[in-house]
Formats: sequence, C-alpha cells, structure tokens
Amino acid sequence: MKLLVRNLARTTTEEQVKELFEEYGTVQWCKLIMDKATGGSKGFGFVEMPKPGEAKVAVKNLNGRSIDGNKIRVKKAEDKES
Repeated sequence: MKLLVRNLARTTTEEQVKELFEEYGTVQWCKLIMDKATGGSKGFGFVEMPKPGEAKVAVKNLNGRSIDGNKIRVKKAEDKES
C-alpha cells in the first residue's frame, strides 16, 4: 500500500521517515519529494508498505504525530488519474 506523508519538516530525512514506518512493519521504499531549484525537501513524500495490514496500523499510529516539531499527516495515497 502506498502512503502519502505530508507536513514533514524540511529538515526531516528520508531515512528518518523510513525508520518511523519500520516500527509498524516492512517498508519497501520511501521517497521524499525534493525541490529541483533548492535541492531541499518540499515537506512531503511517499512510503510503500507491501502488507496492507501493517500500512493501516502505521497510518493509525503516525497520522497526527509530531515529528521534528511538525504534526505529520499520513493517509493512503490516491492513484493518479491517467
């Protein structure tokens, strides 16, 4: 299940996000979206967890949690319309 993680602090790293989600299960991959102009984080990213049950527990436990001073928002990522 692909999850959208929003409202991340610009200083939060991909590795920190991955470790956070690994507390709830297997993380297939984690990707923060970077600003092409500055090279810094745009404050959101995606996490892929192969087991839906683990992903749902991660969403329940991490949505609203304060990380690096920001309350993050976690939800199931919507598939892009083609």
